[in-house]
Amino acid sequence: MKVYTKHFFILIDFDITFIKSMSSKISHSIKHRATPKDVFITPKPLAKKAIDMIMEDIDEEPYIWYDPFKNSGSFYNQYPKYKGIEHKWSEILEGKDFFEFNENIDIICSNPPYSCLDKVFKKCIELKPHIISLLLGVGNLTARRIEMMEKAGYGITKLHMCKVYKWYGMSYIVQFEKGGNSIMTYDRVVWREEERFKKQKKI
Repeated sequence: MKVYTKHFFILIDFDITFIKSMSSKISHSIKHRATPKDVFITPKPLAKKAIDMIMEDIDEEPYIWYDPFKNSGSFYNQYPKYKGIEHKWSEILEGKDFFEFNENIDIICSNPPYSCLDKVFKKCIELKPHIISLLLGVGNLTARRIEMMEKAGYGITKLHMCKVYKWYGMSYIVQFEKGGNSIMTYDRVVWREEERFKKQKKI
């Protein structure tokens, strides 16, 4: 019985190591594939969830809503409609490039391409909206990107974890607000258990 128990725990440890290894390989292959697969259509109810999260905290003021990556319109077609509100959009597949957009806006709400997220974050900051709501993979919300947003004056005021069928891993609806107090704390240290690593490396 003792031998069986010992082998049982070895088997579990092997399985966990194997799963972690496979997960790491999948993540690496997605990150480094030659042709990014950036077109993932957001389920309409999930897009509506992101919009509703914004509407919980704002009045029906004449805000300008902007969808940088409209595609089929999962977000854009469900933007609120009331007097004075404006809707704007970009879509590279229709010849309107987000990175060439320079109009005044108040709210960004969309699902960005993950292959160029740093550029997306920088462009969102450049446009100076009051609210930026993005659907991101959990692994895409890094401490470095949060720090980038905070340095520009944006705090994470809402965070909703979700799972989309056939998408890799879990996702977040992340809502950044200009001047908002962030609900997250973080650091950029790579923590190590071994005492011999006296200096902690930043990520």
